[in-house]
Amino acid sequence: MKTMVKSLARVLVTLLILLAGGLGGYELWNYYMLSPWTRDARVRADVVTIAPDVAGFVTDLRVKDNQVVHKGDVLFVIDQARYKLAVATAEANVAARHAELLMRQSDADRRSKLTNLAISDEAKEDSQHVAASALGAYQQALADLATAKLNLQRTVVHAPVNGYVTNLGLVVGQYAAVGTQLLALIDSDSYRIEGYFEETKMPGVALGAPVAIHLMSGGPALKGHVESISRGITDRDNPNGPQLLANVTPTFEWVRLAQRIPTRIHIDSIPDGVLVSSGMTCTVVVGESAAEPRLASMFRLGG
Repeated sequence: MKTMVKSLARVLVTLLILLAGGLGGYELWNYYMLSPWTRDARVRADVVTIAPDVAGFVTDLRVKDNQVVHKGDVLFVIDQARYKLAVATAEANVAARHAELLMRQSDADRRSKLTNLAISDEAKEDSQHVAASALGAYQQALADLATAKLNLQRTVVHAPVNGYVTNLGLVVGQYAAVGTQLLALIDSDSYRIEGYFEETKMPGVALGAPVAIHLMSGGPALKGHVESISRGITDRDNPNGPQLLANVTPTFEWVRLAQRIPTRIHIDSIPDGVLVSSGMTCTVVVGESAAEPRLASMFRLGG
């Protein structure tokens, strides 16, 4: 009798262990396969490439590589001598055109008051046309002056956004051509997470849902929320054929890889001492509970 009880107890314990293992395995599989989380996520930020609008030699460089700058800070200055001379020339041309305009208008006004015995109607009309032409030349001179001043102003290149100078290869004395990219500025106000969730997990991803962000570098989790979800991805198995017909690659029905949907995640807060750099990899968990951070860390180094 005792032997039978012991046998039943061993069987019962074995069944309980198997049941617990099965339940644990199911929960782990359910979290791994269906819960809204992904290891395929990266830190992104907008990169502004700085290129001058005017050409010339760089005479002053105000920043260093990886330096923090604020919007409006001077990055570098291009040689201004030629552009100052252009402003002076334009100002002289404005003065000359203005003097000519006054003369032509005075002449036209004087002739308009004369009778037909002293001047013909045709001569009066000609004087009015000459005055109108002088006005147009004066306005053109004003526009040229404004352009010259704008070019002089553009010799001082300012930071368009708050951010970090990166990939700085510019040196004093280097010639900067118009439109040549000289440095990159990472917009510090644009840091975000781009997560790529498998389509089987998208039912658990909702706009505004809280997100825990675990950087691969470790440290405390960042907090964020789902900002937007992409509404389309490229179908690589359906390229256009030579006659704009679908050229579909054969697939096996029993093997289907879930597509990944890009999801933009806004970073709500970054703990002190945590370095966030564009391009870093991370694991993101949507609607993470108190128990899930440990599971997320288990998969952080997975494939």
